[in-house]
Amino acid sequence: MSILIGLILAIIGFLLVWKTEWLIANFGRIDWADQHLGTEGGTRIFYKLGGIVIIFIGFAIMTGIMQPILLSVLTPLFGGLK
Repeated sequence: MSILIGLILAIIGFLLVWKTEWLIANFGRIDWADQHLGTEGGTRIFYKLGGIVIIFIGFAIMTGIMQPILLSVLTPLFGGLK
């Protein structure tokens, strides 16, 4: 089941990177991204970075390394909760 979920996430991330212009044409620009990530290209960068992060998460779920990554990141925050 985790392979299927990871594969779906990887495909969604790929589509975000590949079809950025379609997303901008249909959903418009993101003002925050244009202000903070560059002029006129901030929205494109935002969609592409988001897609790359989703692809990474999808592959991490498929390979089974998502749980160890989350544990290593979140244990210092919630280490006392046992």
